[in-house]
Amino acid sequence: MKKIAILGATGSIGRNAVDVVLSHPDELQAVALSALGSKEECEALARKLGAKAYVGEGSAIRAVEESEADLCLVATVGASGLKPTLAAIEKGMDVALATKEVLVMAGEIVMERVRRRGVSLTPVDSEHSAIFQCLQPYGCGAKAKGLSKLTLTASGGPFLDSPKDLSSVTPDMALSHPRWKMGPKVTVDSATMVNKGFEIIEARWLFDVPPGRISVVVHPESVVHSLVTFDDGATLAQLSPPDMRIAIQYALLAPNRVAAVRETLDLARLGSLTFREPDESRFPCLAIARESLRIGGLAPAALSLADESAVRDFLEGRIRFTDIPAILEKAIEKPETWTSSLQQFI
Repeated sequence: MKKIAILGATGSIGRNAVDVVLSHPDELQAVALSALGSKEECEALARKLGAKAYVGEGSAIRAVEESEADLCLVATVGASGLKPTLAAIEKGMDVALATKEVLVMAGEIVMERVRRRGVSLTPVDSEHSAIFQCLQPYGCGAKAKGLSKLTLTASGGPFLDSPKDLSSVTPDMALSHPRWKMGPKVTVDSATMVNKGFEIIEARWLFDVPPGRISVVVHPESVVHSLVTFDDGATLAQLSPPDMRIAIQYALLAPNRVAAVRETLDLARLGSLTFREPDESRFPCLAIARESLRIGGLAPAALSLADESAVRDFLEGRIRFTDIPAILEKAIEKPETWTSSLQQFI
């Protein structure tokens, strides 16, 4: 029986994780749930699971420090996931990581502490879970014999082809993702495609692979979740329906695969799968994220913090959708201006 702490239990990933735990009572036991708000929902989920609920400011840290979990699922929003992730690692917990910003902001620090404490960090993002699964027989990342490159797939979000003028995009339009049901922040990040830039940064640290060997391909059907290519020309891919419970379950139970009552792929019904290069002139945030990784230092952290602020301003009607790339570009040019904001998360 593996004991689980779920941080961000009332968000999209958290609710799906609760469903996974309830589906596997012989293998998983939730002992702690945290939520920044949604007090009644968090407490109701905790009663259902027989877990302790932590709600409000600092709740994620308290859930880590006061529980006896074996594994901590980090599914909080944005930069707030960094401090509890580091706390879980220092306590000797394994980590299932769903919050992209943790490795974007402090990938080198986090992975060094994972190695030092001898814990595991398993990705929950469907793209990184796919790569992780493909690499399992060969070793991880740069240590995988014969690894040539990683290819992250991207849905393209709601504005892959239209509208032509993205300056007219409203928050409601940006929150209408064609494939995935996610929280507001990550849904807007998908619409700008900065999320895929974040995933490049994540992959660099998760798999210890140079950025030049990480590419992106747009795949609107979201069935192929990512690919791994080897020196002999062979490419392995992980395919599944766009259901985050599959990646969550693998992260919580890896390397075991346990049966679940879920939709499986019917390739004949799908008929075809399509792929194309991302249009970086239409979605400049992808290139901006790559540039932040090239600059290094505080630049990726500044990118993450600036994006969090810009998305909030966009959703609250203070800036236009097309203002977001300019804000991010300015942030990585002068990342030191975000140093004081960064301190509260480490």
